[in-house]
Amino acid sequence: MSQFRLTQISDTHLARRLQKLTDNFHRVAAHIDATRPDLVINSGDVAFDGPTSRADLEFARGLHAELPVPCRYLPGNHDIGDNPTAVGPAPTQPATEAHRQNFVDVIGEDRWRFDAAGWCFVGLNSLIMNTGIASEAEQFDWLGSELSRANGKPVALFLHKPLYLNAPEDPELESSAIRYVPQPARQRLIEMFGTVDLRLIGSGHVHQRRDFTYGRVRHVWAPSAGFIIPDRMQEVIALKETGLVEYRFTPDSFEVRHIRAPGQVDVDLDELLYPDRKA
Repeated sequence: MSQFRLTQISDTHLARRLQKLTDNFHRVAAHIDATRPDLVINSGDVAFDGPTSRADLEFARGLHAELPVPCRYLPGNHDIGDNPTAVGPAPTQPATEAHRQNFVDVIGEDRWRFDAAGWCFVGLNSLIMNTGIASEAEQFDWLGSELSRANGKPVALFLHKPLYLNAPEDPELESSAIRYVPQPARQRLIEMFGTVDLRLIGSGHVHQRRDFTYGRVRHVWAPSAGFIIPDRMQEVIALKETGLVEYRFTPDSFEVRHIRAPGQVDVDLDELLYPDRKA
């Protein structure tokens, strides 16, 4: 395969009761049908509230099953719960083995590796990091084994949470600790991927579109496919809009396109939380 076309969607937050998010997903699905990439990756928060509603996960899985191309998935905090951080309060809905297994049962594997167009692609479950549950250690062991077989290929990593804001040494502040891969897991990942030719990290979670390069690694934050978070709840870091990301990989290089599906709407989270509020 001389090229590999991949579409990343993220933070779809699907639930049968949230029609506006379903409508946005249908617009994304129509674009995917028109462009026919080789693979779609949903990089997390597939469902609106997976830890307390298996029905949300099942509804989300059903919509993805209708896409005309293969899909791979990664869990987000709205799918399996959040991970603890070195600073700040414990998450109100912590990631657990039971929640992770529920995701796997309904959606599919929560980590993966495959090769295409001369690249090694790795997907990780970033929400079990720092939890101490059995699957965290299993994933790190698995990752070490998979990276040892990269054989010099350039590597693209996908996960739900961005690795950091601007640089590896960024401090973990209480106001933002839950936004990025927490320490010490972050440093462990950096050291492990330092042994291979890491070129790309694709993530979601923040609901803001961002694209920057640190060293040799390009960091692409996919926006939410579903909704934006108002400024009163989240500071502006990059671009608040709904959309998706398209990639084209060829041996030893890749291209990135930041786009919006035709008709995709910037649903504001307040519209979902307070549907009866007057404008």
